[in-house]
Amino acid sequence: MIVSRREILRFGPAAALGLSLRTSNGVAEEPPAGPQFPGMIVRMQDPRNLETPPDGLIPWKTKTEQFYVRSHFAVPKLDRRTYSLKVTGHVEKPLSLSLEDLSGFPMAARPLLLECAGNGRVFLTPQARGLQWGIGAVGNAEWTGVPLGAVLERAKVKAGAVDVVLIGKDSGTIADPATPGTIQFDRSVPLNKAMRDECLLAASMNGEPLAAAHGAPVRAVIGGWYGMASVKWLTEIRVTDRPYAGFFQTLDYSVWNRKPNGRPELVPVTAVQPKAVIVRPGMSEVVAAGKEVLVAGKAWAGEKMVARVEFSADEGKTWTAARLGGEDRDHCWRDWSIAWTPRDKGPARLVARCTDADGNTQPDKREPDRRSYMINHLVPVEILVK
Repeated sequence: MIVSRREILRFGPAAALGLSLRTSNGVAEEPPAGPQFPGMIVRMQDPRNLETPPDGLIPWKTKTEQFYVRSHFAVPKLDRRTYSLKVTGHVEKPLSLSLEDLSGFPMAARPLLLECAGNGRVFLTPQARGLQWGIGAVGNAEWTGVPLGAVLERAKVKAGAVDVVLIGKDSGTIADPATPGTIQFDRSVPLNKAMRDECLLAASMNGEPLAAAHGAPVRAVIGGWYGMASVKWLTEIRVTDRPYAGFFQTLDYSVWNRKPNGRPELVPVTAVQPKAVIVRPGMSEVVAAGKEVLVAGKAWAGEKMVARVEFSADEGKTWTAARLGGEDRDHCWRDWSIAWTPRDKGPARLVARCTDADGNTQPDKREPDRRSYMINHLVPVEILVK
C-alpha cells in the first residue's frame, strides 16, 4: 500500500522513512546476537548468518527479531547524518540522495517474502559448498520505503538502459570461488523488473526502522526474487546499457541453463521457485497412532501466486489437497494445513508440494544444473508414529 500524506505529516517524513533508529554518534551499529535475535540458529558467526527456527516460520508476518540474517561480509559502518545514495550510469540526471531527500519521495508499504537462494542446502547430497541452511532462510515481512522505480524516474533513465546494479557498502574477499581482491557486494536486476511495484528502497521493516543486521539505513527489497538481489547497506544504484557481469552475477549466484541449444551456459539466479515446507510436526517428532494430527506449513511461489498445496504420507504415491489459509498477497507466502490421522506405527515420511498459478510444481528430484541454489525439490519430514 502507499503510505498516505496524512501519515507522513503526522509522523514527519523522516519518521515515515524509519530514520528515528537510535544510533551511537549517528553511526548504525549491528545489534548483538543475544536478546535481539532469540532462538536463532547460528549458521556462521563471522560474518553473522542466522537462520529462523521452525517456530519463527509459523506467523504470517515473521517477527523482525526472528527474520533470517544473510551477510556476505562484515556489517559496514554508515553514518546516517552523512549517508548518501548515488544514482549513476546510464541516466540523464545523476543523483546524490540523503536520507532527508529520500523522505521526500512518496512512500510505499508492502509485505514481501525474502528467501535465500541457498535455503535448504543442508538437504543436498553430496554436501554442497555454502552455508548449510535448513528450511529457515526465508521470511515474510512488511517493508516500507521508496519505490525503486520512483528514484529511477527522478534520474531519468536513458534510452537503451538494460540493467540496474544495486551496490552495497559491505566489502571483502571470498576464497571459493576466489574474488579478484576486495570487492563490494552488488547485484543487478533488469530495468523492467526494477520499475515494478514490488521493488523498494526500504528503511523500515515491520513498522520499525531497519536494524543494522538487516541493512540499515537503506536496503533494496526485490519482491519475487531470491534474497541475493535485495542488497543491504545500499549506497549506489548504477544503470547500465549492457547486461551486468559482476562476480555475484556470474561466478556466484548463477546456475547452468541448457536452453535453447543444449549447451550449458551460466545464467544468474533470479525468481523464487514454488516451494512448500512442513513446519509442524517437526523432524523426528513423535505422534500418536489413531489420533488426528494437524500438519501445517508455508508455501510460496516467487513472482507467481500459490495455486495449491498437496500432502503425502506415503512418499508421494498418493497426494491429498491441503487447505490454503492466511492472507493471499502477491510475492508473499501462504499458510496451508491438513488434518491427518496416522494408522500404522513406525517411521513415517511426510512431504508437501506446491504448484503455482502457471502450473509449475516442485520437482521430485534435485536438478544438478542448479548447483547449490534454487533448492525446491521434495524433502520429506521424518517422524515417528507410536
